[in-house]
Amino acid sequence: MTSRRTFLVLSGLSALAAAGCGTASGSGIRNTKTLRYQGSAGAVTPPELAASLGHLDDLKLDWVGNTISGPQDIQSAASGQTDFGGAFNGAVVKLAARKAPIKAVISYYGSDRYAYSGFYVAQKSAVRTPRDLIGKKVGMNTLGAHHEAMLDIYLRKNGLSRAEAEQVERIVVPPVNTEQSLRQGQIDVAVLGGVLRDKALETGGIRPLFTDYQLRGAFSAGTYVFTGRFIEQNPQTVRTFVTGVGRALDWSRTTPREEVVAKMTEIVARRKRNESPDALKYWRSYGVSAPGGRIARKELSDWAGWLTERGDIKSGQVSVADLFTNEFNTGTKKAGS
Repeated sequence: MTSRRTFLVLSGLSALAAAGCGTASGSGIRNTKTLRYQGSAGAVTPPELAASLGHLDDLKLDWVGNTISGPQDIQSAASGQTDFGGAFNGAVVKLAARKAPIKAVISYYGSDRYAYSGFYVAQKSAVRTPRDLIGKKVGMNTLGAHHEAMLDIYLRKNGLSRAEAEQVERIVVPPVNTEQSLRQGQIDVAVLGGVLRDKALETGGIRPLFTDYQLRGAFSAGTYVFTGRFIEQNPQTVRTFVTGVGRALDWSRTTPREEVVAKMTEIVARRKRNESPDALKYWRSYGVSAPGGRIARKELSDWAGWLTERGDIKSGQVSVADLFTNEFNTGTKKAGS
């Protein structure tokens, strides 16, 4: 499986170019009954939950490996190595700016009072203010995505200039190693979310500098994407997937937490991927508050603005209106987007 994940990363760019040149012309409607995807070790994604709850009808999920990086996951979908992928909305905008033929169809994670990412330091750390971060190392799972965006917003909001902010070093650390790297002094700040955050807090000896929920309040942060070609060829498949995932998100939000955790633990035990279900006991929320995971335009346009300010994309390079759709989300009443 490791070689499979390596292949996905290395082949992504070349396959992406080929996918961008393809069209659905002449290929017709096929509505596949199987979707290839990447998962996450020791966790249950909304599509996996939807499948277990029976919300995907006869649509099957084909797990091809795990990913720890949203940008890599959506690149794999854009290149045709998988059928769908999910990432922070800023990463979705950035990939679209590279002419990737992708379209966001449903939100799948976000930030709320239960599901959030925090920037943590050692209890005795001298880092207490934004300016204290200058010259320090911040460990996060990937660059140019959710956590780096939150760091940039935090620094800018607190008066640091662009030049000063650039002196805050961003280090890529696998999520499962981030807490250990902080405790061993290899990094000064660790970005921790979900079960990894709660396990670290339970151990003690760390304190939050800030969290994304404190910074921006509740918001949906990431979306699942398909390529435009896949959607054209498989409209009913996409409708089944989106509606089913939306129903699973709603179920997870309205069902007692203990029941949701029990279902997730059952899923992990049944799939036999040589992983531990222990972290699931800390699960509290996916962080998606919009009914059915419907996408609001602002959830993508905000990050298009952030990327433009950083110089990563040019103003107007991406049409946000063309980048997402709620058309296939039939599980909830249509809301303004």
